[in-house]
Amino acid sequence: MRTRNNPNAKNELLACNRFLEKKEDLQKLLKQKGNKKIYLEIGMGKGDFISRLANNNRESIYIGVELSVSVLALAIKKISRYESENNINLDNLYFMSFDALKIMEYFEKGQIEKIYLNFSDPWPKKKHTKRRLTHENFLKEYKEVLRENGIIEFKTDNRLLFEFSLVSMQNFGMKFLEVYLDLHKTNVDNIVTEYEAKFSPKGPIYKLVAQM
Repeated sequence: MRTRNNPNAKNELLACNRFLEKKEDLQKLLKQKGNKKIYLEIGMGKGDFISRLANNNRESIYIGVELSVSVLALAIKKISRYESENNINLDNLYFMSFDALKIMEYFEKGQIEKIYLNFSDPWPKKKHTKRRLTHENFLKEYKEVLRENGIIEFKTDNRLLFEFSLVSMQNFGMKFLEVYLDLHKTNVDNIVTEYEAKFSPKGPIYKLVAQM
């Protein structure tokens, strides 16, 4: 189900002290936090995945990126409820909204430890291939901001997108560390997203972990 457009979403984001609108805001924060590892989820949706990650590893910085301000505003409300219900304060979790192709406008070279891509839009039409988040154009951008030998972790329920991503990353010279054709039939640790919980009964979840 698509999230309804929220005309007040941008104002809600600006009122949130964990929303980083500009590069200056981001870099000031990271300087204050010192030498902590930085993990990024691109297309964070409603925030289930990254909020659980942040809670599991409080010593690192987690940043969720979501292009849709309406979706991001909704996610922040949901994460706030999660914090209240569990009596926690995820002070290592922050939010941004930008096009992934502009990632170098916000992050410095080699600044990110790992990038997570969970259930990205498959853009099934051939004319939209370049919009896929695992297309070469995006991989070039990720490489610049990831540390040396940085990691991309990718999950999808779309086999065509998974196959495309395998080929795209292989052609880009990446090294595959883990590949799963049916993740839920393994014993691998896995944080299940809301989307994943809904659609995994309908077919396999594919996952790969690749190194630049």
